[in-house]
Amino acid sequence: MSLKEVISHEYNEIIKSYLEEQTEQALYLSQKFSRKLIEQHVSPEEIISLHKNALLKNEPNISLNVLHSFDILLEVMMGYGLAYREHQSLRSIQQELKTEIEVAANMQQTLLGTTIPQIEGLDIGAISVPAKQMSGDYYHFVQDEDGSLSIAIADIIGKGIPAALCMSMIKYAMDSLPDHRYYPSSVLSSLNRVVEQNVDPSMFISMFYGLYEMDEHLFHFSSAGHEPGFYFEASTQIFTELKAKGLLLGVDKKSRYRQYKKKIAPGDMIILLSDGVTECRINEGFIERETLIEYIKKYIHLKSQDIVNKIYKELEALQDFQLRDDFTLIILKRDM
Repeated sequence: MSLKEVISHEYNEIIKSYLEEQTEQALYLSQKFSRKLIEQHVSPEEIISLHKNALLKNEPNISLNVLHSFDILLEVMMGYGLAYREHQSLRSIQQELKTEIEVAANMQQTLLGTTIPQIEGLDIGAISVPAKQMSGDYYHFVQDEDGSLSIAIADIIGKGIPAALCMSMIKYAMDSLPDHRYYPSSVLSSLNRVVEQNVDPSMFISMFYGLYEMDEHLFHFSSAGHEPGFYFEASTQIFTELKAKGLLLGVDKKSRYRQYKKKIAPGDMIILLSDGVTECRINEGFIERETLIEYIKKYIHLKSQDIVNKIYKELEALQDFQLRDDFTLIILKRDM
């Protein structure tokens, strides 16, 4: 007997047994038989044909209407079988993509990872949380031999894997600069040329770059269209916007970036952020920048890392624990 004939005979015996006795044993045999059908890759529509033929053998006087109804069921199962196989194929592809994205996300964390420096006289806190697996935000610290600190914070206008790959390119472009001691205006000008030549025109990058000179406590900074940060003056307890103008990276390769500087007094703070912080969405729309300042005031007595962690938790709760955009917040506080 062929395999097809063997399967047909076994199914016929199961139907015969159940029609005669309706026992639990017959039901158990049918469950066991279904596993065999799966192993032999028998399609749902073929099972309908098996059942129809078994009925004819065991109930030759069965109503023609009942038999004809199996023709409808056969067509339904043929369509169902095709759709089910397509669904299974798509699920397999989706699982492969998910696995690849997880690997890419881990690689991104390794490639773009940075260590928060421990510098005497300067308290630094930083948090960066992606809205999805792949982040379009980037921040980086570089401490020079003389103790000066370079800080970069950037945001890709775009999402997903293309944005993450673009950010990796920016990181390596920064690493290839001949001297991290370059001042912010020069760094942004150099990166702008790299982006303009190598990044798709539909993608742009905002970046804030700062250089903190520890010996004089001077903060030099430039911006390429990045979200303005804040400056807190301890002597007056006043927050002001850390304004700096400049075109997004990649718009015009001839762009030049103006450099600003501030003298940092004891207790003063520099707050840097991505637009995922100020564009925190609530029922009424985005939060006001003043709302963010109120949260900073609430936790200002804490260490910088505790401040950024607390603010993240507050804003996460406001959004029902669902980030709509990548979230990056950095605080630098000069010790009293």
